[in-house]
Amino acid sequence: MILPPRELFSTTAAGAIALVVERLARATPGAIVIGPPHKGERFPGVAFRPVSNLLSILREIKRCRPAIVEVHQKPRLALLIAKLFPSMRVLLFLHNDPLTMRGLKSPFERRLMLRHVHQVICVSGYLKSRYMQGLSGLGPAVLHNPLTLAAMPTRAAIRTPEILFVGRMVDDKGPDIFIAACALALPHLHGWSARMIGGDRFGPDSPETPYVISMRGQAAEAGIHLTGPLPHRQTLAAMAAAEIAVVPSRWAEPFGLTALEALANGAALITTRQGGLPEVAGEAALYVPADDANALADAMVKLAQNAGLRGGLQAAGFAQAKLFDTPVIAAALMHLRNAHPAL
Repeated sequence: MILPPRELFSTTAAGAIALVVERLARATPGAIVIGPPHKGERFPGVAFRPVSNLLSILREIKRCRPAIVEVHQKPRLALLIAKLFPSMRVLLFLHNDPLTMRGLKSPFERRLMLRHVHQVICVSGYLKSRYMQGLSGLGPAVLHNPLTLAAMPTRAAIRTPEILFVGRMVDDKGPDIFIAACALALPHLHGWSARMIGGDRFGPDSPETPYVISMRGQAAEAGIHLTGPLPHRQTLAAMAAAEIAVVPSRWAEPFGLTALEALANGAALITTRQGGLPEVAGEAALYVPADDANALADAMVKLAQNAGLRGGLQAAGFAQAKLFDTPVIAAALMHLRNAHPAL
């Protein structure tokens, strides 16, 4: 399983892709993860080989001689491996919009990829629809990202009256909309608070960018506690305690792992219909238009003041999360590994 160059296989600095790969590796006997070297604590119990460049990746593949090579996010690398090692089954996992990725921008390149690799796998139907622009036929497979429910923290019996934002502090994720909505909603919600967890990047070395500094100031003015990035376990624990979680993305989320984590940890979810988010949340969320602070504030007040509605969404969210449990997704992946590819 090959990680992209900037994805650190670390318990303290892993991004969404590394977390997905870690779950799939644990569910795959004999799996080896290769990725960039790092100083952080590695995930225990998963074989990891550090590689620093293309040559070291190819050497590792030649040394291990695996039956299957799974490449995440690097189309041209997947194509190269498929051509150099024709006896191996190469699977390409796409976690972002293929039309923005080198090696997939044209219909010709995307068709060529389907012909040369064993499977192209998109993490949402939304991404598949993007891949198929200008193409006909069956195209890529869809395999949603997994979440290991058995590894989630214990959900609080009595939840904290808190509205929680978790995500990177970048414009796409809509932290400014969350802050604006909280400024409108909190004066009407006695006893409730709001908190934001996240930074420009994952991990403790996330920089204080001008945007993060701006969000920190705006959050303070709105009475919101902005903690910055936290280790993944602490972030999940916050979701397992908060009454409400908000994912106000303004961009087309390729999947929406934060939304899935909120559902699995029992927080009532408010989100948008951008990209793959409706596939993740299904009927277990309250949806608001992207970029609409007034609508988000109204949804916050509605949920905070209606315990029955919150409880219904929280129960529905956990049921929805079961569809993405790692054993379920791993079984579907095993089928794709062995299945005959279809163009």
